[in-house]
Amino acid sequence: NIDKVKNMKETYKKQKLDCLLTLGGNGTHKTSKLLSDEGLNVIGLPKTIDNDLCGTDHSPGFGSASKYVNATVQEIARDSRVYSVDSVTIIEIMGRHAGWLTASTCCLRANGEIAPHFIYLPEVPFNVDKFIEDVKRVQKEHKAVIVAVSEGVKLENSHQYRSGKTDAFGHQYLSGIGKYLENVVSDELKCKVRSVELNVMQRCSSHIASKTDIDESVEIGRCAVKTALEGKTGCMMCYIRDSSEP
Repeated sequence: NIDKVKNMKETYKKQKLDCLLTLGGNGTHKTSKLLSDEGLNVIGLPKTIDNDLCGTDHSPGFGSASKYVNATVQEIARDSRVYSVDSVTIIEIMGRHAGWLTASTCCLRANGEIAPHFIYLPEVPFNVDKFIEDVKRVQKEHKAVIVAVSEGVKLENSHQYRSGKTDAFGHQYLSGIGKYLENVVSDELKCKVRSVELNVMQRCSSHIASKTDIDESVEIGRCAVKTALEGKTGCMMCYIRDSSEP
């Protein structure tokens, strides 16, 4: 939006800034690029729970959100196993186009948990009929089936869970894939079923923040200030992975 960029430029000059440090995801960095093109000194820092920024190994925010999601899914799984009746619990996790956060629940499986039994991501087309058949199959072995699903999964030949409305960024409002699948499972399997939408809690629960996230945020912020003082602009600070062991 030309008017918004104009207003930002005016604010930048009014505040007599030497450099603007921006923290955020794709939208933030897109705006940063526009301001940089207008001649302002701008340095971007990655910060998104979606973990989908190119050029950096990972983004602060993702680790903390993943920690919250994994702890919550584990607690839901344990609660569900208490009861002897057949049940399905569908946990809707943030991720419009990128499934990193939902995919991170595989950490539970890697650490001895049997749940979640199914993980569905927006990068892979989702077939409702196959979903129902898979749940039926697994329910024969595990009475309490746990499903982790990204809010942005794409249903094959269907858009029933989208409202059709858009937000200020032009993103379609997602009206609840979890609730949609809850109704499908209820109709098809006639068992106890509930959907849990983690909503904004997964991105703002600072009581369970990742220490690595906090430490890395301070470090990358320090580097951004140093870079600005060196007179550099039009760039984004990044994490580079030298090794995975350690």
